[in-house]
Amino acid sequence: MKKAIKTTLTVVITLLLIITIILVTFSQRVAMNPAGTVGNTAGNLNNDGLFCEYDGTVYFYNSFNGGGLFSMAPDESGMRRLNTLEVRNILAGGKYLYYFHTGASTVSTGFGHAFGMKSFLRSKLDGSNSEALTNDVIVTGQLVDNYLYLLTSGNAGPSFYKMKIDGSGRTDLADYVINPACADNGVLYYNGTQGDHYLYALDSATDVPYEVWKGNIWSPALDGDYVYYLDVANNYRLCRYSRSQNVVEVLTEDRVDCFNMGGGFIYYQKNGSTPQLKCMRMDGSSAKVIAEGNYTRINMTSQYVYFQEFGNDVSMYHSQLGSDYYELFGAAEAAAQ
Repeated sequence: MKKAIKTTLTVVITLLLIITIILVTFSQRVAMNPAGTVGNTAGNLNNDGLFCEYDGTVYFYNSFNGGGLFSMAPDESGMRRLNTLEVRNILAGGKYLYYFHTGASTVSTGFGHAFGMKSFLRSKLDGSNSEALTNDVIVTGQLVDNYLYLLTSGNAGPSFYKMKIDGSGRTDLADYVINPACADNGVLYYNGTQGDHYLYALDSATDVPYEVWKGNIWSPALDGDYVYYLDVANNYRLCRYSRSQNVVEVLTEDRVDCFNMGGGFIYYQKNGSTPQLKCMRMDGSSAKVIAEGNYTRINMTSQYVYFQEFGNDVSMYHSQLGSDYYELFGAAEAAAQ
């Protein structure tokens, strides 16, 4: 009888151990993303990727002193600190956030780990369970379905590669600059940097690049049929190219330092003796000045545009899309204290 009880207990304990191992294994497995996932907009990523709107939540770097990675609703309510890291290139998809920690801050994860060096991190959407995927310096990166496409910089020069969202399966794709910021429907679009500035595409299913258009472009961003870009040959004016009609439209003759677009508007920084932050419709109409002076890091969500004064990486300003009025992002400053 005792032998039978002992045998039963051994079987039960063994089964419990097996179940525990299975549960731990599945809990640690990284959940895959739905097809068509793109981590952030090209416009945001080309402006350091400080804001990222995903599934009704805005994730952003609060640049005010004492800030860090925060989340909030698109109307700026419900502001919440996720961590105290200094980050950029924020991506979101599925159950996770991805971001580059610049190494200028540290944080304890609660498990005895601290990130005090440059690293590209993945965390849950609430900021928990941060894990370093690589310590490469990330120039810019994009999430496409279940892969991260990363442009990195090192002593040996630039490197462009992809890896799975769990950090495995690294595949080197190029030893020269490819900016993966512009992605749509599983395809990356980028301007050439090796002897020409044509528009190229790279299908994530094959990772084989191909030529799309013999333009002379920089910083492409897609909106439906149109590719918006800076015209390198003509003083970096802002244009758009219709892929279906093979037609170019000039949107402004201003020399443009940086731009972003969304919600029917384009925001851009005009270069020159009278620098200005300007706004216009997607077709170039109704142009107006938002602010006098030099501004940069133009990031957008569905309701607001955010920007910083050139040379001041602490203060952040915001303006409702289409508005003539802008002000200091006071709620973020208060939340950072």
